[in-house]
Amino acid sequence: MHSTPPVSVIMPLLNEERHLEEAVGAVVHQRYPGEIQIVLAVGPGHDDTLGVARRLAERDPRIIVVENPSGRTPEALNLAVAAADHNIIVRVDGHGFLSDGYIEHAVRVLEETGAANVGGVMLAQGVTDTERAVAVAMTSPLGVGGARFHTGGEPGPADTVYLGVFRRAWLEAAGGYDPRFTRAQDWELNYRIRQAGGVVWFDPALTVEYRPRPDLRALGRQYRDYGRWRRVVATRHKGSINARYLAPPTALVAVAAGLVGGLVWRPLWAIPAAYAAGIGVGGVAIARAEKPAVAMRVPGVLATMHMSWGWGFLTSRPDRLVPEGDES
Repeated sequence: MHSTPPVSVIMPLLNEERHLEEAVGAVVHQRYPGEIQIVLAVGPGHDDTLGVARRLAERDPRIIVVENPSGRTPEALNLAVAAADHNIIVRVDGHGFLSDGYIEHAVRVLEETGAANVGGVMLAQGVTDTERAVAVAMTSPLGVGGARFHTGGEPGPADTVYLGVFRRAWLEAAGGYDPRFTRAQDWELNYRIRQAGGVVWFDPALTVEYRPRPDLRALGRQYRDYGRWRRVVATRHKGSINARYLAPPTALVAVAAGLVGGLVWRPLWAIPAAYAAGIGVGGVAIARAEKPAVAMRVPGVLATMHMSWGWGFLTSRPDRLVPEGDES
């Protein structure tokens, strides 16, 4: 590396008062030898995120605040990129905490591989028993399939990565984040980058600690939206779906058919019974390192993730969420 390039860290924020100072602190304490700029794009939420952001900016001239009137993530990201000064863009979330050396390692990998975007692992770490149970499920193939950015794996090209460190030229060439995608905007952008010939590179050494949802209701909404928007991506980008994404809706249909059909023919109840046994035994197995209060919650977390994702996928209306031909 001839010199250490400056980087701009962008953070889309909405109702992140609880974790924002810690998330920004993880950036400030990176010990990156080059210049770091931090752009906080804040939406109109119901807490004091904007106040916290402004106070952080008053204390550190490297931090700037831009307001995002819509409160939506893709607009926040595009506003932050527009306000950023540098050619390397590091995306971080308000409830994500960069590991030590993250930026320096990512920049080195970006230059060594020539990739358009590099990223790593979404390292779910809970504090409460429920959050820890969610973290167990989110880092296991039983919960999220084989996605390397959840479960780890070998470095190399990938469909997508968690967050990402981008070359600005590739972000601009791809047209930035599509404002139509309320969710799944990372996956959708990485798809367009790959279609344009760019490489998305996964490196397991790049970890970002992530705080899971605190209860099953919030988790269910999150995974319902994941399923809903993943179907939008699949509809708008033909050939982007695979068996991993079809597993939750298939499981939901099978369980529902077994429950209803069992009223007529009892042997069909074996289907939901087998599913319940599978997540029960499997959930306890993947949580074997946790205390009993966490392990006993994991099967319910798995069921919430699977069924909510499946329900979102099956009930999604891509034509309404992202109308065909609407480029606004």
